[in-house]
Amino acid sequence: MATQRPRTATLIGDSIRMGYQPLVVRALSGRVDVWSDEQNGGDSRNVMANLEQWALARPADVLHVNCGLHDLKLLPEGYQVPLEEYVKNIHAIMDKLAEKFGGRVIWATTTPVIDERHQKVKPFERHEEDVRRYNEAALSVMQSHKLAVNDLHEVIVKAGPALLLGEDGVHFNERGKEVLAEAVAAAILDALG
Repeated sequence: MATQRPRTATLIGDSIRMGYQPLVVRALSGRVDVWSDEQNGGDSRNVMANLEQWALARPADVLHVNCGLHDLKLLPEGYQVPLEEYVKNIHAIMDKLAEKFGGRVIWATTTPVIDERHQKVKPFERHEEDVRRYNEAALSVMQSHKLAVNDLHEVIVKAGPALLLGEDGVHFNERGKEVLAEAVAAAILDALG
């Protein structure tokens, strides 16, 4: 009797993904092999530049992908990736995945920022208002591509950002990572049917 190949999932994302990934691996152990490149996914330019290596060179049944927190960094010269370019980039990413990726794609929304906490510790700014603008734009792209969305922003809003985000107002404490991991594992299992 032939053995069935294990189901697989690839995660692409920034340091938020890096925080929840070990918990997703543990939650899906024995059911789904979860892989991600060790690098921080960074902004949409970086995801585009590395898409071949991170998503296409290694077959997977499900790809859970996000970029946004780096794109919306507000530097003295402006946004790291302005909103118009962000939309263009994620359209290009989704077009390439539609053409070359054989599995299901799930887009994860960018998680909340607590402005007051973040402004105390970073040499650049991030604002929740921008998180919402970039998420809204990304959701429009995902609707046009008819892709599933894992609304991690809403998951955290409902669970209480003040309780789950750390001192920098962006990264998550252990409970926050658990909440995210539960949502990501559930989205992967749902995509696999």
